Amino acid sequence: MNAAAVKHEAAPGAPAPAGAERTILDLIGNTPLLELTKLDTGPCRLFVKLENQNPGGSIKDRIGLSMIEAAERDGRIKPGALLIEATAGNTGLGLALVAGQKGYRLKIIVPDKMSQEKIFHLKAMGAEVVMTRSDVAKGHPEYYQDIAERLEKETENSFWINQFENPANAQAHEDGTGPEIWDQMNHDLDAVVCGVGSGGTLTGLGRFFKRAAPQVEMVLADPEGSILAGLINTGKAGDLGSWLIEGIGEDFVPPICDLSLVSQAITISDAESFETARELLRLEGVLGGSSSGTLVAAALRYCRAQSSAKRVVTLIPDSGNKYLSKMFNEYWMMDQGFVEREPTGDVRELIARRAEDDGVISVSPEDTVLIAYGRMRLYEVSQLPVLDGTRIKGIIDESDLLLAVFHHEENFRKPVGEFMTSRLEVVPPSHPIDELLPIFRADRVALVVDGDEFLGMVTKVDLINHLRQKVL
Repeated sequence: MNAAAVKHEAAPGAPAPAGAERTILDLIGNTPLLELTKLDTGPCRLFVKLENQNPGGSIKDRIGLSMIEAAERDGRIKPGALLIEATAGNTGLGLALVAGQKGYRLKIIVPDKMSQEKIFHLKAMGAEVVMTRSDVAKGHPEYYQDIAERLEKETENSFWINQFENPANAQAHEDGTGPEIWDQMNHDLDAVVCGVGSGGTLTGLGRFFKRAAPQVEMVLADPEGSILAGLINTGKAGDLGSWLIEGIGEDFVPPICDLSLVSQAITISDAESFETARELLRLEGVLGGSSSGTLVAAALRYCRAQSSAKRVVTLIPDSGNKYLSKMFNEYWMMDQGFVEREPTGDVRELIARRAEDDGVISVSPEDTVLIAYGRMRLYEVSQLPVLDGTRIKGIIDESDLLLAVFHHEENFRKPVGEFMTSRLEVVPPSHPIDELLPIFRADRVALVVDGDEFLGMVTKVDLINHLRQKVL
């Protein structure tokens, strides 16, 4: 009898194989520590705790488990309860992981800047997702935490997790993350760099090290636009702004956040965070999210500012696989103004996907309508240039596809050349940007051609984005 058959026939309740875990929740915590050796750390040694190795992909798995189990012990969660939480980061995923394993329903309120990957992940794990505005502050009826509090009052047999005030949040790090770091560093550590979302990580780690190793310095990494760094460095809240980094930074001091444990704060811009996260992957092979970029950027600044060698730890709080459509997407980075191109003063500046960069998504006249449809859906575009080599032959958009196949589904198998538009708005590279408006008023796109060579196309959205970047 083979091993697979033996395993299949094992009696219910039989002991698990040696080293095997009972559930996915047993894999939370005890994450590895890695020294960064390719990035410039000045005179210091910089280590990262890979919290992206938790089963849900982030450090928030720890508090998801801690907060739910604490509520169970206290009798605050009853059978069949609906769990409710407001989160701008990965707490929702940690809660969804634990709630799913324990059989609870979960409703997550998220601000609209949250990445699509996180939302898809939440829904795939069975959570109900409620989207709300990210441009409003506490006290506004559409602020995500205020919505969560209101839902708990309106819903029978519900429990608002409330990570921002839940003591089990910080306790997870005081009892777990802190001791793990201390042991992994062989009780030889000078500083820890972390961020604040709810404040649980900073408070929990700060409390542990204040007790076990008071010489360890706590350093805050804060997004530009958050008020927290100002409170630490000057005693006054910084100017509130907006930031694209997800999961950390605040417009208020969370109740569980003990800023007195922090010695200094380092402010990191979106641009520096995203570029550091990309460097972290490129040089060290670590796929971290936007908050990871912020923490590593702040840790690098701290290390480079030292005059003597120190041993420093920071965290990789979440996985970068949730940001592939954002900071790891070159075109998103360009749209946001984080990747600069050489200015030309003409329409070439507006081409998002350039042929010279192999960025053009196109079809040939011989490709089928079905292929054109598939590429539009895959790349989320509404029109495609039709190219014969580097020559532009036409353009096909959603309206062309609809007219081709409406009541004639067999046309999906016919070539694009039969249905493309050949009346084209072709402009040279030197075409002035100000003269594009008549083309767009006619509901067309500008096809930029140099001689016989297609360089790319410019749409209304490209022009709008070009104008938007001037005010960033």
